[in-house]
Amino acid sequence: MIEPHVDKIPLRPPSQVMKLSRMGSAHAHRLSFMRILMRRMQRENWRVEATEFEIDGNGVGHAVYTAHTPTRAYSLVAFAHDLPADLRSDRVIAEAWDCTFTLFDGIPTPKDIERLSQNVPFQEAGRISQSELSLSRANRSVRLWAHVVDRLAAGEQPDPQQVSDVGYLMRTTAVYGSGKFGAADRQDIADRPEFTAPFQSEMLSVYLTRTFVMDLVEHMARAKGGDAAVPIAPAMRRQFGIGNSTGLGMAPFILNHPILLNNWVASKEEALSRVRTLKSFTPNDQSRFGDLVQRADLNWQLWHSEHPLQIIKLADLRADLDALQTFLSAGEIVSWDAIFCWAEAHLSEEGCELVVSLLIECHPEFVDELSDCMSADESLDFRIKGEVKSGDVLAQIEQIYGWAETLDWDENNHTARVWYVSEEKLEPRLGERYDEDDIAEYEQPLSPLRDVFRFAQCLETKDQNTTIAEVLLTHPEHRHAARRVQIAAKYPYAEIRDNTICAQMLPIDMLRFKLSFFGAKHFDPRSDRWVRINMFAGAPYPQDLATAADDWFFPALPT
Repeated sequence: MIEPHVDKIPLRPPSQVMKLSRMGSAHAHRLSFMRILMRRMQRENWRVEATEFEIDGNGVGHAVYTAHTPTRAYSLVAFAHDLPADLRSDRVIAEAWDCTFTLFDGIPTPKDIERLSQNVPFQEAGRISQSELSLSRANRSVRLWAHVVDRLAAGEQPDPQQVSDVGYLMRTTAVYGSGKFGAADRQDIADRPEFTAPFQSEMLSVYLTRTFVMDLVEHMARAKGGDAAVPIAPAMRRQFGIGNSTGLGMAPFILNHPILLNNWVASKEEALSRVRTLKSFTPNDQSRFGDLVQRADLNWQLWHSEHPLQIIKLADLRADLDALQTFLSAGEIVSWDAIFCWAEAHLSEEGCELVVSLLIECHPEFVDELSDCMSADESLDFRIKGEVKSGDVLAQIEQIYGWAETLDWDENNHTARVWYVSEEKLEPRLGERYDEDDIAEYEQPLSPLRDVFRFAQCLETKDQNTTIAEVLLTHPEHRHAARRVQIAAKYPYAEIRDNTICAQMLPIDMLRFKLSFFGAKHFDPRSDRWVRINMFAGAPYPQDLATAADDWFFPALPT
């Protein structure tokens, strides 16, 4: 590990970082999984080629895009469909899409393509194999798609305002991996260097999807306009990302993977600490940071939402950016830590977390290596240490969860929600405990705070020298809570410091937090339970990887 200074500033405490309101204000950063993938692709000179593009003038057919790494090849197999408008839906219960995809491990043969054509277009209703790493689907952003096709077919560029208002031509409604629907298990590919960091195969699938979508829209324009059609100008092309509609399915993930959650947050907090610890701060540093703030301002101008909660957040961010630029113009900054401390004292949580991302952006030499610390072998700490005494476990509970000891679990407000799995789609859902009959019997163990306190009540009735093994022999219902306490005692960022079943809990806080680690931007909640985002907007396309700089997340300043 590189240490920027011996007197290192401590990492922010979990009591601050792991509050849902703070998690729901997170922004993407250098350690986001898209950025990690793009740096590897550039560093290792990956080559991407469209090996097949068999799509007719109606936009129906298939294409194959192969990414060549130094040692392997991975191919996006895309199927394009002529979807009637009445069948187009972003809901998980949809049964047809404009495009469907799989990421194939290697280069598919014609026999593979035939097999995949009988399964991938049907998504959950079909099956894929261990030769496939992910399964996904996407729908057009209908009005922008039609506008872009019409303008290109007529030999004109799309309207910049319409492009910035939406930001993508298609949005995915799911990108499944890790063994789902027959795909290869995570453990089958985890030892490959290109997939060591989390969600790299899924990010590669989305990146190749973006390339295919841009080629498809230009293909459709040529089919309509013939020789008069033109391609999208390179600068505008870079503005397009891939949209995504994400619902409740993401929220349980961070509750079910506490060690992985810890490693993500610990890596980010370590990066922030390293930058804050740096003692030197020069006029060049201030100029570099000031440019980033201006670029973040441009990003704010492209960020649209009609949801009341996000409208408030965007208003707060507008005020924060104005205040930050005023602070910078005063010219009295003496260190990176001074910027951080000023932000904590003067900005909203939204603004503070943006400043964290900007600070991390300024020193890649201290940050980028931490991408190697973000995966986890969660099996290593799964076994409960049964020899630990009850009294010691109670002390751990007091230390980690003591902030919530005054909650009255008999009050309906604190247990208002129930996490369960839908029968039809086997997808996570959130119900109202006291409004929906018999829903509690289907509850999933996604309320760690309540369950740990139930465990503590059990322990308080035992002799403090009784081992946990003895307690769990007679009270096995507390095994999952005992395991969480053990994990949280070792991994400080493993536990959300909030009640995940209270009436005021907003699932979109968990969604945004996870999506920020993916590298998403322009969060646009459609309710408190699902959100639209943009992925890879501004990123270089395969043909530009060799010469592009790794600073594409924020829009470039006008020249």
